[in-house]
Amino acid sequence: MKPLSVFTDGACSGNPGPGGWGAILVSSDGHVRELGGAESRTTNNRMEMSAVIASLQALKDRPEGVAVYTDSTYVISGVTSWIKSWKRKGWKTADGKPVMNQDLWEALDALVSARAAGMEWHYVRGHMGSPGNERCDAIAVAYSKGLHITLYRGTLLGYTVPVMDVPDDTSLPTRSASSGSKSKRAGGFYLSLLDGRLERHAIWADCQARVHGKSRARFKKVFSQSEADDVRRSWGCG
Repeated sequence: MKPLSVFTDGACSGNPGPGGWGAILVSSDGHVRELGGAESRTTNNRMEMSAVIASLQALKDRPEGVAVYTDSTYVISGVTSWIKSWKRKGWKTADGKPVMNQDLWEALDALVSARAAGMEWHYVRGHMGSPGNERCDAIAVAYSKGLHITLYRGTLLGYTVPVMDVPDDTSLPTRSASSGSKSKRAGGFYLSLLDGRLERHAIWADCQARVHGKSRARFKKVFSQSEADDVRRSWGCG
Protein backbone atom coordinates (compact mmCIF):
# COMPACT_ATOMS: atom_id res chain seq x y z
CA MET A 1 0.00 0.00 0.00
CA LYS A 2 1.09 3.56 -0.66
CA PRO A 3 1.78 5.52 2.54
CA LEU A 4 -0.51 8.22 3.81
CA SER A 5 1.11 11.65 3.44
CA VAL A 6 0.96 14.12 6.31
CA PHE A 7 2.12 17.75 6.23
CA THR A 8 2.38 19.67 9.51
CA ASP A 9 3.47 22.99 10.93
CA GLY A 10 3.19 25.01 14.12
CA ALA A 11 3.21 28.72 14.95
CA CYS A 12 3.52 30.72 18.14
CA SER A 13 3.56 34.39 18.98
CA GLY A 14 5.81 35.09 21.96
CA ASN A 15 7.13 31.55 22.52
CA PRO A 16 5.53 31.13 25.03
CA GLY A 17 2.41 32.81 23.82
CA PRO A 18 -0.74 32.12 21.80
CA GLY A 19 -0.06 29.35 19.31
CA GLY A 20 -1.64 27.31 16.56
CA TRP A 21 -0.95 24.27 14.45
CA GLY A 22 -1.99 23.10 11.02
CA ALA A 23 -1.93 19.78 9.19
CA ILE A 24 -2.87 18.28 5.84
CA LEU A 25 -3.71 14.59 5.54
CA VAL A 26 -3.53 13.04 2.08
CA SER A 27 -4.84 9.50 1.74
CA SER A 28 -3.55 6.94 -0.72
CA ASP A 29 -6.98 6.88 -2.37
CA GLY A 30 -6.90 10.58 -3.25
CA HIS A 31 -8.66 12.40 -0.44
CA VAL A 32 -7.48 15.44 1.50
CA ARG A 33 -8.36 16.65 4.98
CA GLU A 34 -7.04 19.78 6.66
CA LEU A 35 -6.79 20.04 10.44
CA GLY A 36 -6.02 22.92 12.79
CA GLY A 37 -5.97 23.80 16.46
CA ALA A 38 -4.84 26.41 18.97
CA GLU A 39 -3.69 26.98 22.55
CA SER A 40 -3.76 30.26 24.42
CA ARG A 41 -0.28 29.90 25.94
CA THR A 42 2.21 27.48 24.46
CA THR A 43 5.51 27.23 22.56
CA ASN A 44 6.40 26.71 18.93
CA ASN A 45 7.85 23.25 19.61
CA ARG A 46 4.65 22.15 21.34
CA MET A 47 2.61 23.32 18.38
CA GLU A 48 4.89 21.47 15.95
CA MET A 49 4.43 18.30 17.99
CA SER A 50 0.69 18.82 18.44
CA ALA A 51 0.22 18.96 14.67
CA VAL A 52 1.87 15.56 14.22
CA ILE A 53 0.04 14.02 17.19
CA ALA A 54 -3.38 15.21 15.99
CA SER A 55 -2.64 13.88 12.50
CA LEU A 56 -1.68 10.43 13.75
CA GLN A 57 -4.71 10.33 16.04
CA ALA A 58 -6.94 11.10 13.05
CA LEU A 59 -5.29 8.27 11.10
CA LYS A 60 -5.12 5.66 13.86
CA ASP A 61 -7.65 3.40 12.12
CA ARG A 62 -5.87 3.50 8.76
CA PRO A 63 -3.53 0.52 8.19
CA GLU A 64 -1.13 2.23 5.78
CA GLY A 65 2.28 3.57 6.66
CA VAL A 66 2.57 7.31 7.19
CA ALA A 67 5.03 9.74 5.60
CA VAL A 68 5.30 12.96 7.63
CA TYR A 69 6.61 16.19 6.09
CA THR A 70 7.60 18.85 8.64
CA ASP A 71 10.00 21.77 8.92
CA SER A 72 10.72 20.91 12.56
CA THR A 73 14.15 19.37 13.08
CA TYR A 74 13.15 19.15 16.75
CA VAL A 75 10.30 16.75 15.96
CA ILE A 76 12.26 14.59 13.53
CA SER A 77 15.44 14.38 15.61
CA GLY A 78 13.44 13.76 18.78
CA VAL A 79 11.24 10.97 17.48
CA THR A 80 13.95 9.19 15.46
CA SER A 81 16.94 9.57 17.78
CA TRP A 82 16.78 11.48 21.06
CA ILE A 83 13.73 9.71 22.45
CA LYS A 84 15.55 6.39 22.74
CA SER A 85 18.09 7.87 25.14
CA TRP A 86 15.45 9.84 27.04
CA LYS A 87 13.43 6.70 27.72
CA ARG A 88 16.50 4.75 28.88
CA LYS A 89 17.37 7.56 31.28
CA GLY A 90 13.84 7.82 32.70
CA TRP A 91 12.96 10.89 30.63
CA LYS A 92 16.11 12.75 31.55
CA THR A 93 18.47 14.56 29.20
CA ALA A 94 22.18 13.79 28.96
CA ASP A 95 22.88 16.32 31.74
CA GLY A 96 20.18 14.85 33.98
CA LYS A 97 17.50 17.49 33.47
CA PRO A 98 13.84 16.61 32.83
CA VAL A 99 12.95 16.35 29.15
CA MET A 100 10.86 19.30 28.01
CA ASN A 101 7.43 18.46 26.59
CA GLN A 102 7.56 14.94 28.02
CA ASP A 103 3.77 14.64 27.90
CA LEU A 104 3.73 15.24 24.16
CA TRP A 105 6.76 13.02 23.50
CA GLU A 106 5.05 10.15 25.31
CA ALA A 107 1.85 10.68 23.32
CA LEU A 108 3.76 10.83 20.04
CA ASP A 109 5.85 7.77 20.90
CA ALA A 110 2.71 5.74 21.64
CA LEU A 111 1.10 6.70 18.33
CA VAL A 112 4.23 5.97 16.33
CA SER A 113 4.77 2.62 18.06
CA ALA A 114 1.18 1.61 17.34
CA ARG A 115 1.58 1.93 13.57
CA ALA A 116 2.46 -1.54 12.35
CA ALA A 117 3.14 -0.32 8.80
CA GLY A 118 5.82 2.08 9.96
CA MET A 119 6.65 5.76 9.62
CA GLU A 120 8.72 7.92 7.30
CA TRP A 121 10.02 11.33 8.40
CA HIS A 122 10.78 14.01 5.80
CA TYR A 123 12.25 17.45 6.42
CA VAL A 124 11.08 20.42 4.34
CA ARG A 125 12.50 23.88 4.83
CA GLY A 126 9.92 26.29 6.21
CA HIS A 127 8.84 29.33 4.15
CA MET A 128 10.77 28.09 1.14
CA GLY A 129 7.94 27.57 -1.33
CA SER A 130 6.85 24.03 -0.42
CA PRO A 131 3.06 24.27 -0.95
CA GLY A 132 2.09 21.81 1.78
CA ASN A 133 4.27 23.54 4.34
CA GLU A 134 3.06 26.99 3.30
CA ARG A 135 -0.59 25.97 3.66
CA CYS A 136 0.01 24.37 7.07
CA ASP A 137 1.77 27.54 8.19
CA ALA A 138 -1.20 29.64 7.05
CA ILE A 139 -3.56 27.42 9.05
CA ALA A 140 -1.31 27.51 12.13
CA VAL A 141 -0.89 31.28 12.04
CA ALA A 142 -4.64 31.85 11.58
CA TYR A 143 -5.44 29.65 14.57
CA SER A 144 -2.77 31.31 16.70
CA LYS A 145 -4.43 34.67 16.01
CA GLY A 146 -7.96 33.40 16.58
CA LEU A 147 -8.90 34.04 12.96
CA HIS A 148 -11.46 32.08 10.98
CA ILE A 149 -10.03 29.89 8.25
CA THR A 150 -11.91 27.39 6.12
CA LEU A 151 -10.41 23.90 6.33
CA TYR A 152 -10.63 21.82 3.19
CA ARG A 153 -12.03 18.31 3.10
CA GLY A 154 -12.49 16.65 -0.26
CA THR A 155 -10.71 15.11 -3.18
CA LEU A 156 -7.07 15.69 -4.05
CA LEU A 157 -8.22 16.54 -7.57
CA GLY A 158 -10.29 19.43 -6.22
CA TYR A 159 -7.61 20.71 -3.84
CA THR A 160 -6.04 23.97 -5.04
CA VAL A 161 -2.79 23.38 -3.16
CA PRO A 162 -0.26 21.25 -5.09
CA VAL A 163 0.47 19.50 -1.83
CA MET A 164 2.41 16.60 -3.32
CA ASP A 165 4.93 18.98 -4.85
CA VAL A 166 7.71 18.14 -2.38
CA PRO A 167 11.48 18.73 -2.55
CA ASP A 168 13.71 16.05 -4.00
CA ASP A 169 15.88 16.15 -0.86
CA THR A 170 13.95 15.78 2.40
CA SER A 171 16.85 14.75 4.61
CA LEU A 172 17.70 16.68 7.75
CA PRO A 173 20.17 19.50 7.13
CA THR A 174 23.67 19.21 8.49
CA ARG A 175 24.62 21.52 11.33
CA SER A 176 26.70 23.74 9.07
CA ALA A 177 23.94 23.97 6.46
CA SER A 178 21.23 24.73 8.99
CA SER A 179 23.27 27.49 10.63
CA GLY A 180 23.92 29.32 7.37
CA SER A 181 21.61 31.35 5.21
CA LYS A 182 18.78 29.55 3.44
CA SER A 183 17.81 30.28 -0.13
CA LYS A 184 15.21 28.94 -2.48
CA ARG A 185 16.15 26.24 -4.90
CA ALA A 186 17.57 28.01 -7.92
CA GLY A 187 15.14 28.39 -10.81
CA GLY A 188 12.04 27.34 -8.90
CA PHE A 189 8.89 29.30 -9.71
CA TYR A 190 5.18 28.78 -10.36
CA LEU A 191 3.03 29.06 -13.47
CA SER A 192 -0.70 29.67 -13.39
CA LEU A 193 -3.27 29.68 -16.19
CA LEU A 194 -6.65 31.30 -15.70
CA ASP A 195 -9.13 32.41 -18.37
CA GLY A 196 -6.47 31.94 -21.05
CA ARG A 197 -3.95 34.17 -19.32
CA LEU A 198 -0.61 32.69 -18.25
CA GLU A 199 1.26 34.22 -15.30
CA ARG A 200 4.54 33.49 -13.55
CA HIS A 201 4.94 33.69 -9.75
CA ALA A 202 8.10 33.67 -7.67
CA ILE A 203 6.39 32.19 -4.59
CA TRP A 204 3.49 29.81 -3.97
CA ALA A 205 1.50 32.39 -1.98
CA ASP A 206 1.15 34.61 -5.06
CA CYS A 207 0.16 31.68 -7.24
CA GLN A 208 -2.33 30.43 -4.66
CA ALA A 209 -3.95 33.85 -4.41
CA ARG A 210 -4.68 33.70 -8.13
CA VAL A 211 -5.94 30.14 -8.45
CA HIS A 212 -7.64 29.50 -5.10
CA GLY A 213 -11.30 28.67 -5.58
CA LYS A 214 -11.09 28.87 -9.38
CA SER A 215 -12.30 25.56 -10.78
CA ARG A 216 -10.78 26.12 -14.23
CA ALA A 217 -7.39 27.35 -13.02
CA ARG A 218 -4.22 25.38 -13.69
CA PHE A 219 -0.90 25.71 -11.88
CA LYS A 220 2.47 24.04 -11.81
CA LYS A 221 5.86 24.47 -10.16
CA VAL A 222 8.84 24.34 -12.53
CA PHE A 223 12.58 24.64 -12.06
CA SER A 224 13.85 25.90 -15.41
CA GLN A 225 12.70 27.95 -18.37
CA SER A 226 12.75 24.90 -20.62
CA GLU A 227 10.45 23.09 -18.20
CA ALA A 228 8.20 26.15 -18.14
CA ASP A 229 8.08 26.16 -21.94
CA ASP A 230 7.05 22.49 -21.93
CA VAL A 231 4.25 23.18 -19.45
CA ARG A 232 3.12 26.23 -21.42
CA ARG A 233 2.88 24.17 -24.62
CA SER A 234 1.06 21.34 -22.83
CA TRP A 235 -1.52 23.90 -21.72
CA GLY A 236 -1.97 25.07 -25.29
CA CYS A 237 -0.38 28.46 -24.77
CA GLY A 238 1.80 28.37 -27.86
